Amino acid sequence: MAARLAADLLVVIHLAFVAFVLLGAWLVPRRPVLAAVHLPAVVWAVLLEWNAWICPLTPWEQALRRVAGDAGYEGGFVEHYLLPVLYPAGLSPATQGTLALVVVAANVLGYGAAWRSLRRARRVG
Repeated sequence: MAARLAADLLVVIHLAFVAFVLLGAWLVPRRPVLAAVHLPAVVWAVLLEWNAWICPLTPWEQALRRVAGDAGYEGGFVEHYLLPVLYPAGLSPATQGTLALVVVAANVLGYGAAWRSLRRARRVG
């Protein structure tokens, strides 16, 4: 039971990391120090997708599921609804390359908006 809960928690952490990578740039105008954490996370995510590498969280989660006696991802809410977001069916290297470009585009837009917002704040203040 503990291994399964740990695996579920790892999936939630994994999903939170993905959300942070995609949306973190939009938090930078309010908390500029986040850029120091966010930019390396973006680089890591792009490298993973671009090179079709496996995130280290994935084998860790799968190992926990094996310890729990699970054969697959059927069962609870986390497995049914969140795992398809992180591990879509038919994920090919071309799709992963596209995902890498989506990450880059989302962050270029986000950091562009952050930069404009910070410039405006300096003019006003």
